[in-house]
Amino acid sequence: MRIAILGKPFSDSIAPFIQMLFDELKRRKADLFLVEHFHAYLKNTLNIPTGIQTFKRGDKLEGVDVVLSVGGDGTLLDSVTYVGAQQIPILGINTGRLGFLATIPYDSISIALDALYKGHYTLDDRALIRVDSDQEVFDGINFGLNEFSILKRDTSSMVVVHAYLDGEYLNSYWADGLVVATPTGSTGYSLSCGGPLVLPQTNNFVISPVCPHNLNVRPMIVSDRSVISFEVEGRSSGYLASLDSRSTPVDMSVQLAVRREHFVARLVKLNHVNFLSTLRSKLNWGLDKRNVLLK
Repeated sequence: MRIAILGKPFSDSIAPFIQMLFDELKRRKADLFLVEHFHAYLKNTLNIPTGIQTFKRGDKLEGVDVVLSVGGDGTLLDSVTYVGAQQIPILGINTGRLGFLATIPYDSISIALDALYKGHYTLDDRALIRVDSDQEVFDGINFGLNEFSILKRDTSSMVVVHAYLDGEYLNSYWADGLVVATPTGSTGYSLSCGGPLVLPQTNNFVISPVCPHNLNVRPMIVSDRSVISFEVEGRSSGYLASLDSRSTPVDMSVQLAVRREHFVARLVKLNHVNFLSTLRSKLNWGLDKRNVLLK
């Protein structure tokens, strides 16, 4: 099996588990590809196999069967940008905190690899959001898995975001910003703004204002077949545009619109993991002292 690995630095307590990952892959005679910056870190941290090929963003991962994302949800979001339209399946190994997307605990690496090699998994296709603009904004990587956000800069006053749905005027949001989330992103920033949870299989976007001036302006769900365009104004000369964890300052004159990307992020889902169980465990549903007292 040809396996590409992306990751971020980890704590000393997790190092033995990551060493076990490489030892197990070496035992299984996997062809390994490591992203350059992670390879440089691992050479000084672990005993990794020799002859590993390296790659960087933009390289074609020819013949790679699966990508292992070693880190938290942010690392998996970054992995999506390396894979892009190649749609290589991504398995997230969680060495971070929450692990909504990177669902495999680091102490279950052996179990996950065994399931991977035996084919005991399914592929979960997740919709991506694409940003179109009349000037380059995100250095050619204009898609993301979670959300696109327009945000005021620093401590400046609120912005006004005029939003249009398929060219028709929707609303003017007087707020600290506006978030357009995919179903996957509905459990992230959008949720903290009061947006609803949306199942991954639904074909929707969630539009959520950030700290709106008018409290009767609420999040709304629209079809992801729609094109949502924006005009932004405010006292500042610009604002922040954010795509997942990547943010960049943008001039008010730049024209932006979002739509659904034509390719997907393909996540590896082990057979004992599903979205509803992840919701219950990560959001601590049912963990209430009153429930314990009633037993």
